[in-house]
Amino acid sequence: MRNHDLVFLKQFSMVIAFLVALTIALILAGMYINAQQEPEPNPVAEAAVQQRLQPVGGVYAGSTGAAAQAAAKAAAAAAAAGQVAYDGTLDGSVIYAALCGACHTAGAGGAPKLERAAWAARIAQGSDVMHKHAIEGFQGAAGIMPAKGGNPSLTDEQVIATVDWMVDNLK
Repeated sequence: MRNHDLVFLKQFSMVIAFLVALTIALILAGMYINAQQEPEPNPVAEAAVQQRLQPVGGVYAGSTGAAAQAAAKAAAAAAAAGQVAYDGTLDGSVIYAALCGACHTAGAGGAPKLERAAWAARIAQGSDVMHKHAIEGFQGAAGIMPAKGGNPSLTDEQVIATVDWMVDNLK
C-alpha cells in the first residue's frame, strides 16, 4: 500500500511539473508574439502630445511678420466676435471680480489698485482716454494694460461699464 502512494505522488508531481512548464512556455510564447505586433496608437495620447508641442507664441519679424501678426490678431478678433463674455452683463463688479481684480487687486504688472491716489493722473486724462486704453490696450511707464483686460470676447460696452465701476469704487 505504501508503494502505491509513492508511485502516485511521483506521477502526480511529474504531471504538475509538466503543467507548470507548459504554462511558463505559453506565457513566454504569448509575450514574444505580442512584442512582434505593432502597437495601436492611442488617439487621446496623440492629441495630448500634439497639444504640448504647440508653440506658446509666435515670433513676428519684418514685413512678413507684421502681416502674420495682423492676420493672427484678426483671426483672434473674429473668433471672439461670436462670443460674449460673462453672458453679456454690464455689471462692472461681476467683470472686475472675474477678470480685472486679478491684476488690479494686487497691482500686478503695474496695474493701479483701487486707490484714488493711483488713479488721479488717469482720471485727469478723462474717461474717454481711460476707456480707449482699456479697450485697445496701453503700454505706460508704470506697466501694461492688455486690450480688454486680456479677454477679447468682452464687448466695448462691458469694458466701459467695468472702468466706470472701478472709478466709482475708488477708496
